[in-house]
Amino acid sequence: MNPWFAIARDAGRLAIEAQSVVALRLARLARGGKRGRAEAQRMVVEKAEALGEANAAAARSLVSGESPSASVDKALKIYSRRVKRNRRRLTPRWWRWW
Repeated sequence: MNPWFAIARDAGRLAIEAQSVVALRLARLARGGKRGRAEAQRMVVEKAEALGEANAAAARSLVSGESPSASVDKALKIYSRRVKRNRRRLTPRWWRWW
């Protein structure tokens, strides 16, 4: 199978999961208060960290001689882990059924 098809599938799945995190974050920001302010700061810091980590992983992969599709896959996995972690953290306990 062409590795780019798997990457496209994973990127599509990540886009859908990221939208759920956006919705959860917006709900937290809308409630305001300490938790809302903390979430706003955390969101900006996490995005910068994820970008740096994904760029470093992709660069290491390319420098070590791996294919471009492998480096893209590594960067996507970093974003995917972060999105899943944020979704789990932001989802209310009573809603966690999956």
